[in-house]
Amino acid sequence: MKPDHAASGTSGDTAAIGKITRREFLAGSAIAATGLMIVPRHVLGGIGYTPPSDRLNIAGIGVGGMGMHNVRALAGENIVALCDVDWHYTEKSFHGMVDGLGKAQARLDKARTAKERLKLQDEIKQTKLLSSKFNSVKRYTDYRRMLEQQKDIDAVVIATPDHLHAVIASAAMSHGKHVYVQKPLTWSIDEARTLARKARENPKIVTQMGNQGHSTDDARLINEYIAAGAIGEVSEVHVWTNRPLAYWPQGIPRPQARPRPDDASWNEDAVMDRLANAMVGNYPKPEGLAWDLFLGPGPVVDYHPVYHPFNWRGWVDWGVGAIGDMGAHLIDSPFWSLDLGFPTAVETVSTPFNGASYPVATMTYYEFPARGGRPPVKLTWYDGALLPPGLQALGAGQLSKDGGVLYIGDKGKLIHETYGANPRLLPQSLHDAVGKPPQKYARIKTSHEMNWVDACKGRAEASSPFSYAAQLTEVMLLGIVSLHAGGRIEYDAQNMRITNAPSANQFLRREYREGWVI
Repeated sequence: MKPDHAASGTSGDTAAIGKITRREFLAGSAIAATGLMIVPRHVLGGIGYTPPSDRLNIAGIGVGGMGMHNVRALAGENIVALCDVDWHYTEKSFHGMVDGLGKAQARLDKARTAKERLKLQDEIKQTKLLSSKFNSVKRYTDYRRMLEQQKDIDAVVIATPDHLHAVIASAAMSHGKHVYVQKPLTWSIDEARTLARKARENPKIVTQMGNQGHSTDDARLINEYIAAGAIGEVSEVHVWTNRPLAYWPQGIPRPQARPRPDDASWNEDAVMDRLANAMVGNYPKPEGLAWDLFLGPGPVVDYHPVYHPFNWRGWVDWGVGAIGDMGAHLIDSPFWSLDLGFPTAVETVSTPFNGASYPVATMTYYEFPARGGRPPVKLTWYDGALLPPGLQALGAGQLSKDGGVLYIGDKGKLIHETYGANPRLLPQSLHDAVGKPPQKYARIKTSHEMNWVDACKGRAEASSPFSYAAQLTEVMLLGIVSLHAGGRIEYDAQNMRITNAPSANQFLRREYREGWVI
């Protein structure tokens, strides 16, 4: 399934310059309609200069974590508004980024490759640029107020916890804003379908999911190896990540008072009771944290520092665990290169799952049907540092500890790391014999974020638009649905329905808290 990239065209039928909106100007089609002559950029300000009228007005929503990095990557545009429910944490994140400039410079001084040097040079330049404007940008706590009050926003970057992605993206699209949403696109499958539908109905809105590996050269090289038949027909794929290991806690109970176990009892339930009791303490909500806005459409839960910041990802109320965090970077490549579509059956097995915090480790088995002349594919997902059997014996060289993907074809194997990095054929003799496959995919010369900006301006296609990202997200989230269902599910994708376990259909969507809608 190749991306059906969203377009950002405009009507272009305005006859007078005075009637052209700023959005139409940015999209570019209105320019052609008026016959305007644009002064070349080299006349205005040298190579790389972007005239103010050509910059996108961008707002960041959720900028205390990954959103800060997204905004930094977009610092050359007009950052006109920032919104976060915890400005104390956001300030800390910003100052940590600025304080890291010295370390970035030290890494630059030791960089061995031109690619690494260029990346670090850009990071340093963008950090300085963001720091020059950060304190002067309009700030908000409630995204709804920002969208209602600030009319100059062209586009928004959303990097909140997972459970807020859909409601904020939907609201921004209703206001006519281009949207970039960090992965996973949504918390539920129903939300993913809703955003995809809204994107289809509003083709002038440019959308992108923040799975940045999708824009890399290596991701395209993987596709080209597969398309060239370098490893033959692929019928088996293994995908693994070490997360949540050492990143955020999972498999733990909620902090709450429980009956004290008998002193002689130290079985698993008793240990979990002790842990739940031990985490109870005097943890008042930090001053300035808008906890109710953090909760959003999810259930009401009292604040605790084990939830926020960042640890929300391991809790069912707000995140979708390791497969939601890293599936968009790892399942992405086989989903794209093999044109997998939707699975017909999914089964997740795991370490103990208490329904509140995701398990320490899971394995999910996907069955994808034949596509045209391509055979069925069995894809297995491993997290919590679980690995495919026999991986070390493949002779793949030094394997990344973070994660990777292994494709098994009838002529050989292909392996790569997270974000599609460092793809290579196995055995080495096959890699040497095949060489570089014919290039079929145009390379993206900018960052994933700037690819989206270029698409908003009508100069490119978005790399991972909602038309693609929503389907990838649905595949990932089916693993979560099977986890909740407690067994194998058989899936009718056309009707978004689980056929063998009707009660499991409740896990395809969620009931929103009163006052919240998508």
